Amino acid sequence: MAYTFAMNDANRRPSIALKGTAEPPEVEVVIEIPRGSFLKHGSNGRVDFISPLPCPFNYGSVPDLLGLDGDLLDALVLGPRLPLGTCKRIKVWGAVTLTDRGLSDDKLICSESAPSLTECENVLRFFHFYAKCKGLLNIWRRRPGRNACEGWCEATQALARARPRHAAWNGSPIEF
Repeated sequence: MAYTFAMNDANRRPSIALKGTAEPPEVEVVIEIPRGSFLKHGSNGRVDFISPLPCPFNYGSVPDLLGLDGDLLDALVLGPRLPLGTCKRIKVWGAVTLTDRGLSDDKLICSESAPSLTECENVLRFFHFYAKCKGLLNIWRRRPGRNACEGWCEATQALARARPRHAAWNGSPIEF
């Protein structure tokens, strides 16, 4: 049996469920921010900002999918630190939906094996904190719009909202 993580509608937190033997979807992820790094790179390779706190996860994107914000679909990879630029095919166990300046932005949660409920709750806790920090940064940058962590969703939901990246795509239409 394989673990799947569904969203508990009462509090938008992950809950573990056993579902047949279906394997979770897999995606190719390119690491833009290694675990422990203070530099936040964008999909264009440029430094977006320097964080006062190290990133607790390997953070990157799926190079062939675009998220709802028009940028590459975000993904974090649980586990040990991966070098900048690492390209890895990995399982997607769920996603966290973030609202940044009023735009929905799914973050795929990836790892080699099913994360524990504690790991999933830590990811969710991080994104609640991140949304508040990003809101303050957006105020400082004079970029209006709501910032919030909307909670956990199934991987298939986030992947269904993404669209294929076309050859004509040349970066996010929004400045982050």
